[in-house]
Amino acid sequence: MTPILAFDIETIPDAHAIRVLNDFPKDISDADVVEYALQQRRAQNGSDFLPLHLHKVVAISCCLRWSDDKIHVSTIGEVGDSEASILIKFFGLIERYTPQLVSWNGSGFDLPVLHYRSMIHGISAARYWDLGEGDFADSRDFKWNNYISRYQMRHCDLMDVLALYNGRANAPLDQMAKLCGFPGKMGMDGSQVWPAYQEGRIQEIRDYCETDAANTYLMFLRFQLLRGALQKPTYQAEIERLYNYLHAHPHEHWQQFCQLWQQH
Repeated sequence: MTPILAFDIETIPDAHAIRVLNDFPKDISDADVVEYALQQRRAQNGSDFLPLHLHKVVAISCCLRWSDDKIHVSTIGEVGDSEASILIKFFGLIERYTPQLVSWNGSGFDLPVLHYRSMIHGISAARYWDLGEGDFADSRDFKWNNYISRYQMRHCDLMDVLALYNGRANAPLDQMAKLCGFPGKMGMDGSQVWPAYQEGRIQEIRDYCETDAANTYLMFLRFQLLRGALQKPTYQAEIERLYNYLHAHPHEHWQQFCQLWQQH
């Protein structure tokens, strides 16, 4: 089977970038630097959501399904790893497995953020950026099906596809997952990541990101059922595979996830 890699990222405001672009002195704290940027953003458009190049990646979580029966859900790296290290390992997964990437709003947020941050860190990701002219044995295939093109399926942005590429029809992952009988978001949402990070709750952020990756994979399975790529028995077997994998984990967030799943 073609490996499937459903992923999600969590970010915080990049205090260093804001400091550089606004020429702030070093004695101003990161918290004050970020608060200045958020206030400026709110004054401009009523939202404190920063431009994508000012987001710093603190977690990338993946649900990887490969081979006949293998599945694994985790957050890349360890608590305390640098952003550059996390990015390198993520693109390394793509180079190793050449998976189908699956996201929810990956085209609108996750991947552009990863692009900007990789540029800033000077990271190479040749497999990901292959558009048919790479040095890989199957590079020619990437001319017609690559990770970058919006209307090809090597990267499947479920939110974008289900809305027929119409931003006015976009639906949130949390609500769609719950409506399909899956757990949905747990613990926090994206707006709470920066406060949690300031309080040192990095593991909690990673756990939250993992549950989003799991929800995204579950929604992909439902999408595959919708489009006839999976028949009902195979779909059910894949659903049970993930449930059994997560239920066997001792981590508290997975036990809560499975309990919510049973309630739906």
